[in-house]
Amino acid sequence: MLIGLDPLLDAELLYALRQMGHGDELVVVDTNFPAVSTARKSVTGRPIMMSGVSVARAIEAVLSVMPLDDFVDNPVFCMEVVGDPLMVPPVQEEVQVVVDRALGRHLPMQGIERHAFYARAASAFAVLVSGEIRSYGCFILKKGIVRAAA
Repeated sequence: MLIGLDPLLDAELLYALRQMGHGDELVVVDTNFPAVSTARKSVTGRPIMMSGVSVARAIEAVLSVMPLDDFVDNPVFCMEVVGDPLMVPPVQEEVQVVVDRALGRHLPMQGIERHAFYARAASAFAVLVSGEIRSYGCFILKKGIVRAAA
């Protein structure tokens, strides 16, 4: 345990987050996502597991230490519902609340069609698998920068 760190942030995840640079992407997914095959194509080469917690809780832990990219309009992406891309499932509503709380303002997530999401996820830095069992609990977070104190 470390002081001031969310206990869900284990050494493997912290190492990956620290290695990421500005603009690198972290994929945070539910248990239905093809994480192993997708992560093989990522920089880390294998998924990072955070079993037993919802995807919203996993993202809350990540955003406690990782800034989102404020140089782009959309640093947070979610997988669109097949056949109804405008639908926002409860799991995505929960993550929206987490993102807004972390930023202190509302930042709408950008939807990505399922197969386009898979393709983008394959080029991510890392894939974090939550214990989320609900469908469409799949997100991409683009890392921002930590600014030096003035």
